[in-house]
Amino acid sequence: MGYRNLRECVTDLERAGHLVRIETEIDANLEAAEIQRRVYEASGPALYFANVKGCRFPMVSNLFGSRERVHFMFRDTLEAVRRLVELKVDPPGCARRPWRYLGAPFTAFHMLPRMSRRGSILECETTIDQLPQLKSWPDDGGAFITLPQVYTEDVDRPGVMNSNLGMYRVQLSGNEYSPNKQIGLHYQIHRSIGVHHAKAIEKGEPFRVNIFVGGSPAMTLAAVMPLPEGMSELTFAGALQNRRVRMARQSDRPAIYAEADFCICGTVDPNKLLPEGPFGDHLGYYSLAHDFPVLNVEKVYHRRDAIWPFTVVGRPPQEDTGFGEIIHEITGPIIPTVLPGVKAVHAVDAAGVHPLLLAIGSERYTPYEVERRPQEILTQANAILGQGQLSLAKYLLIVAHEDEPALDIEDIEAFLRHLLSRVDWQRDLHFQTRTTMDTLDYSGTGVNQGSKVVIAAAGPVRRQLPTEIPTGVSLPDGFRNPRVCLPGVLAVEGPKFQTDAAGADSSCHRFCEHVPEQSPLSTFPLIVIVDDSEFTAQQLKNFMWVVFTRSNPASDIHGIGSFTEHKHWGCRAALVIDARIKPHHAPPLIEDPEVTRRVDQLATPGGPLHGIL
Repeated sequence: MGYRNLRECVTDLERAGHLVRIETEIDANLEAAEIQRRVYEASGPALYFANVKGCRFPMVSNLFGSRERVHFMFRDTLEAVRRLVELKVDPPGCARRPWRYLGAPFTAFHMLPRMSRRGSILECETTIDQLPQLKSWPDDGGAFITLPQVYTEDVDRPGVMNSNLGMYRVQLSGNEYSPNKQIGLHYQIHRSIGVHHAKAIEKGEPFRVNIFVGGSPAMTLAAVMPLPEGMSELTFAGALQNRRVRMARQSDRPAIYAEADFCICGTVDPNKLLPEGPFGDHLGYYSLAHDFPVLNVEKVYHRRDAIWPFTVVGRPPQEDTGFGEIIHEITGPIIPTVLPGVKAVHAVDAAGVHPLLLAIGSERYTPYEVERRPQEILTQANAILGQGQLSLAKYLLIVAHEDEPALDIEDIEAFLRHLLSRVDWQRDLHFQTRTTMDTLDYSGTGVNQGSKVVIAAAGPVRRQLPTEIPTGVSLPDGFRNPRVCLPGVLAVEGPKFQTDAAGADSSCHRFCEHVPEQSPLSTFPLIVIVDDSEFTAQQLKNFMWVVFTRSNPASDIHGIGSFTEHKHWGCRAALVIDARIKPHHAPPLIEDPEVTRRVDQLATPGGPLHGIL
């Protein structure tokens, strides 16, 4: 259904049983966020908080909390968008099946934004401190907007068709911000807003930013859609909502989304950075306070019936998992046209999305060779790491489609079995050192600084993967409690990470030196050293989270029988990954026990959350 605004969406979801109203007073400080996390975990409905403590605006959450609900919201438009993608993948398909694409011209028409001189967003004004002050985790630096649509235009080519709409974190209060006058704007590397910001600085012009909150759910989804640079997200939103996005003109300022519930207008101070954060982020840890741009607030608009949508991020899965699923559903078929030879790519949500990327490619370079080995998939791996946000991947695991054509890339356990049974650690590890890394990942050597590794496996099965710990295994002092996580994967508890005078911890080197290459322990191709092997081995999602968010490939990958030859590093027996918590890591997210008790009370018989939690 093509919703014009958020109010229409909320009404429709409630009528269809996808949304529940909470009339009890709810505090935006920690309480609303914990309710959202627990309702999402329980596969619950969207929630409308009618009575927010100390605030006149209602809030809504969990709109994207299930695939079923996302499909319901876009039930009349998602198929049309898929068909546009089909035409991009296979343009001659229109001639072969013209009846299938009869609606394509209408969808294309809706992609053109519509300019207007007015809009509901301009009906009322308020101040930053009157907005819902959502705080999600106890040590957050202040209140944040968690579903912002940050809108900018190119100063060289102003206008909606050269705009960028992105979901960049916005801090409303706390730290050194002047109340009601300044807010924090956090955007990471590889984001299109940075291109607009750089051009404004180069021309010496004010960098003007509008931050929309609410409006059609299509705008929220468009803000996270990885579109090609230079393509306006407003076009995608128009196709998805089956109506042109209406933008209100401003004389010398960027246009304002006419159907937004809120809009904060301002200018980024070119000479000032202020600490932004901490913020409980999607890797399951806090992103710490760092200097980021400051937005000098000029106007805060809202519509008369405004609703404040929000989400909460934390250790995955959370509601933002739904964004990844729908993005993959829409864009998955187009991957082979952008990355020739690549069959599928999967950013693993349980590992925090960016830390771990799985890929299936094609190995066709030398089909006449008797011994198949990774060749073409190495080329494809480099291409993947050159694509936008995919370039933030820390671990890229890629295999050849020809070895197992039925392999499902979203079956993570099957993918790992396939790779570990074929990989040759002497040959198949390819590092990139001292390179860029996700801003939110603190496992590296500094902010945005770390390393990457490509593990590329192709060819026949080399080994059978053990599923039981061999008898008589000897571990070095300080190592204990081995546990099988997956076939071929062993977790071992190591001593607490402690640095020596040189700033290094030698525990893993000692482990690798202690275990002989022919040891029964080395029958496991992958050994991970962790702080808690029981927790790591308990569930697949625990293994993914611990190993790939707590390790930096260049510094934390070791091996039994390791060697360096012509600057290539490998090992003759088990690969060993140090996934212990290090002193430079950010702290994990822990909920406030008093807030947990309050939410427990809301879920008791007679409470507003009874039957939902």
